[in-house]
Amino acid sequence: MWTLPNLLSLFRIAIIPLLVYLLTFTDPVSALWAAFLFLLASLTDFFDGYLARRNQSVSNLGKILDPLADKLMILSALVMLAAMDRMDEPEVPAWLVAAVVARETAVTILRGIALTEGIVMEAEELGKYKFVLQSFAVFGLLVHYPHLGIDFYAIGMYFLVVSAVIAIWSGVNYHLRFFQLWRQKGPAARLSRN
Repeated sequence: MWTLPNLLSLFRIAIIPLLVYLLTFTDPVSALWAAFLFLLASLTDFFDGYLARRNQSVSNLGKILDPLADKLMILSALVMLAAMDRMDEPEVPAWLVAAVVARETAVTILRGIALTEGIVMEAEELGKYKFVLQSFAVFGLLVHYPHLGIDFYAIGMYFLVVSAVIAIWSGVNYHLRFFQLWRQKGPAARLSRN
């Protein structure tokens, strides 16, 4: 439980209330602080996976905790951004956030069902790309205001749309993989558990 990779995942979860608090302000300074905090938390995602593999401390808890921390962090930021109103326009379209939330909820529920069947479904490669793209998207949307001639809002929206397409695609892959693994276990194995 208390391995360094798991602690880094817990750190990402612990940061969420502070991130949400910073997003209650709409000024450029608060936006930069929120973006910096999000960037720091996102970087811990790379390190927890790297350290778990290097120290051979990969655990079933870590396989669940790591993607859960990612989902909570991304979804918290996106929900707050959808509710924000900077420069007289919604920050992020609510329907796009709803699509991402629906995908993440469906995959999380599926993973829970898989666990009851004795199947541990760790994050797949496509899901990792999705998280990286979502991180770029949320970072750009958090910064929001132009800096050094860079339109962070436009960049964030671009990455958000691309990541939403990949999120839905990887969500379908998760479901197909679950049903394949579930079918491989066979009905006799499932009946013996009931």
